[in-house]
Amino acid sequence: MKTVNYTSLFCLALLLMSGSLTQAQEKFFRAIGTPHEPEVEASWNRYNTYAGIVDLMEKIADAYPKLSRLESIGKSYQGKDIYMLTISDFNTGNPDEKPAMYIDGNIHSNEIQGAEFSLYTAWYLTEMFGELDFINQLLKDKTFYIVPTINPDARDNYMKEPNTPHSPRSGMIVLDNDGDGEAGEDGFNDLNDDNHITYMIRKSPTGQYIKDPQDERRLIRVSMEEQGNYELLGYEGIDTDRDGEVNEDGIGYYDPNRDWGWKWQPDYVQRGAYKYPFSLPESRAVADFVIKHPNIAGAQSYHNYGGMILRGPGAEEDVDTYNREDIRIYDAIAEKGEEMIPGYRYLTVYKDLYSVFGGELDWFYGGRGIYTYTNELMVSYLYFHKNEGRGNQEEELKVDKYLTFGDAFVDWEEYKHPQYGTIEVGGFKKNFGRAHPGFLLEQDAHRNMAFTIYHAYQTPKLSILDVEEKSIGGGLKEITATIYNERLMPTHSSQDLKYNIERPDLVSISNVDVVTGMIVEDEDFNKVKEQVHNPETLRVPSIPGMGTVKVRWIVSGKGNYTINVDSEKGGKVSWRE
Repeated sequence: MKTVNYTSLFCLALLLMSGSLTQAQEKFFRAIGTPHEPEVEASWNRYNTYAGIVDLMEKIADAYPKLSRLESIGKSYQGKDIYMLTISDFNTGNPDEKPAMYIDGNIHSNEIQGAEFSLYTAWYLTEMFGELDFINQLLKDKTFYIVPTINPDARDNYMKEPNTPHSPRSGMIVLDNDGDGEAGEDGFNDLNDDNHITYMIRKSPTGQYIKDPQDERRLIRVSMEEQGNYELLGYEGIDTDRDGEVNEDGIGYYDPNRDWGWKWQPDYVQRGAYKYPFSLPESRAVADFVIKHPNIAGAQSYHNYGGMILRGPGAEEDVDTYNREDIRIYDAIAEKGEEMIPGYRYLTVYKDLYSVFGGELDWFYGGRGIYTYTNELMVSYLYFHKNEGRGNQEEELKVDKYLTFGDAFVDWEEYKHPQYGTIEVGGFKKNFGRAHPGFLLEQDAHRNMAFTIYHAYQTPKLSILDVEEKSIGGGLKEITATIYNERLMPTHSSQDLKYNIERPDLVSISNVDVVTGMIVEDEDFNKVKEQVHNPETLRVPSIPGMGTVKVRWIVSGKGNYTINVDSEKGGKVSWRE
C-alpha cells in the first residue's frame, strides 16, 4: 500500500497558488476606481439577455453572501421571475431597517442598458467592499434594492426576435391592433434574417429619395419640385393577413410607464395606458415591494435616450404636488449629477419633454413620498463631445464609419418581395442609436452609478448628538436629547408629511419613570409641545436634512437609561448613559 504524504501535497498546492498570485500581479496593474481582481468576472461592454442577467445576479449572491441577497419580487406576464438583489453589509444590521435606495431599469423593452447600469452598481458595490473605506461605510449605513429589469419578457423579445430600435415598446401582451379579429398575425418579418428590422426601398420614377453619391448608405429626400429614383416603403415586412398594410398588428402597444397609480388616465387620454392602474403584473410587483419597504428613501429608474436627469411632475396638472422644500433637495442632488455625468442635463418631465400620466417616477414621489429620478441614458454628446442631437443622420453615419467601422449599419441588399417585387433592404441596426455601443457602455454605467450612490449617500443618517441632564428638584430631572440628521434628505419628504404616508419617527427613553415628554420647538424661549399619551415614546413628524430635533423628558428614578431613535427612512440609533 502506497503512503500519501498529505503535508507535501498541501505545500505543493500552496506553492502553485502563490505562483498563480505572483503571475496575476505580474500581468495586471490596478486602474483607479475599478475592481482589480474581481470575484465575479463580468464584461461591461456588452448586453445580457434575461438568462445572462440572472446568471450574473446569482454569481454576485454566491460570491458575497454577507453583502447580497437574491430574491424574486414577483412574476412577469409570461411567468419569468422579476429578480432583485439586496446589497448591504448584513453584519451591521437588518438591511430592511436601514435607509434604502431602490434602483431599477428596462421598464421599456428597447431601453436595455438600464439593466446593465443597475447590475454594474450591484457588482461594483460588492467588489469594492473591503477595498474602499467609503464603500464600507456606505454599506454599513445603507441598503440598495436593485431590480435590473422589470420587463424581462419584452427584453428577451427585443434581443432575440427581429425588431426596430423602438420596438417592442411595451410588454408581451398581444393585441388586435388592426381590428380584424385576429391578434398579432401581421407583425415584423425579417426578410434578410439578420435579427434587425431595417427599411425597405424600391426604385420608382416618382420616388422622393436618392442615394447620396458620396455615401450610398444615406438616403436624401429631394424637394417637392424634384424627382428621386427611390420610394421608402417603411420597415421591412410582408402583408401576411392581406389587408393592404404591413407590420400593423404586432405586439400590442401599451406602455408600462403609464400603469402606475398616481394621476393615472385611460388610454383615450394617455396613449399607452392599459386597463387600470397596476393592471400589469410587473408594475404591481414593484409597487407591492415598495409599499412593504418603508425604509426606501430614494429611488432611481433608468430609461433611454437623451442624456437627462429627470424629476417630476410628469404633467402640468400635477405641478402643485412638488413643493419648494422638496424641489430644493431634488435640485441639489441633480445639479451634482450634471457635474458627474458630462452631456447630461437636469430637466422636468412635463416642462422639457411631454406629459406623462401614471408614470413610475410620479408614483414613487407622489404616492410614496420617495425622492426619485429617471435618467434617460445615452446621448450623442458621448460620441464626439458635440451636442448634435438624437437622430442626426450625418453624425450617426460618422460614428458607423470612424468608430464602429461599419458594424452599426446593414448595407442595402436586393430582395424579391412577394408584394412589392424587387426591393432593397438596409439601414441602421436595432441596437444602434438608443443603445450605447460597447465602448461607451462601462464609462456611462460608472458615472450613472456614481450619481445613484451620491443620491443614496444623501438619504438620512441619524445620530444622537447630545444628551443633557438637569435636576429640577423633588427627585425629578430633565433629560434633553438632540437628534441630528447628517444628510440632505429629511426623514419624511413634504409629500410624505402632507399625506401621512409613513409613520412618524419614534424617539423613546427606557429604564426610567417618565412623568412627561415633549418636543422642543424653540429652546431659547422654552417653547415645547407636550405629548400627553405614551410620553416615553415621542412621535416626531420629521427630522430635517442637515438639521436637528430636540426632545425632552421629565423623569424620576436612578437607573441607567437608554434613548432610542427608530425612523423608517432614517434607520435606528441608540444612546446609553
